[in-house]
Amino acid sequence: MTAETGNETEELRNLITGARVVLWDFDGPICRLFAGHSAERVATKLVRWLEDRGLHGLLTGSERQLLDPHVVLRAVDHRHPGSDLVTELEERLTQEERRAADSARPTPYADPLIRTWKALGARLAITTNNSPLAAREYLARRDLDDCFAPHVYGRTQDLSHLKPDPHCLNRALTATGVSPARALMIGDTPSDHEASLRAGVPFLGYARNARKEKLLREAGATVVVESLEPVLRILRMLRPESSGA
Repeated sequence: MTAETGNETEELRNLITGARVVLWDFDGPICRLFAGHSAERVATKLVRWLEDRGLHGLLTGSERQLLDPHVVLRAVDHRHPGSDLVTELEERLTQEERRAADSARPTPYADPLIRTWKALGARLAITTNNSPLAAREYLARRDLDDCFAPHVYGRTQDLSHLKPDPHCLNRALTATGVSPARALMIGDTPSDHEASLRAGVPFLGYARNARKEKLLREAGATVVVESLEPVLRILRMLRPESSGA
């Protein structure tokens, strides 16, 4: 919370204490996936790969200028759904995300927060539009894989299931056997928020800058934190002797 009002602090506490399962978006709340392997460079490589195949006109000018690899993938899937072209493009993006996982930068307080929540008995799951392979490799590098295993739900070959579709959230809820009202989604984009709404899951927004906070607020998120530190602080106040972090 950029400004901790009493109401927001109490609402944050209620979100935390009511969660039996915590559904984490990956790139943002857990790490900056493209910190050392920029998303802009990845998007440029994907666009050039399309252009080398004579498909320059497949993307609009604005889609190319956004320099977002997921925008490129969604755009191609929208125009050629289920095609071999989409399959190969998704595989190339997966390779780039796996490379990025090697140099991804942990979000401040994310590692101790994950370990503390797990130690307090919550079940944790990844619900992401990124490749599940990239997420698993990052978690293993940070020795966090046991905190989530086996609940890592990411991008599949059916791109219609990407958030804001709640498919990955519903998979996590089904696998853990927890009702949506007893879960909590932590995300940093409007699509995360919409997916949580459609799944019936309470939402906690994470915004590392004012631009991201503005987007989340405009999307309807009511509790947004600029740091995960207050979340960790509340957990430690609930059971400080059990935090171990």
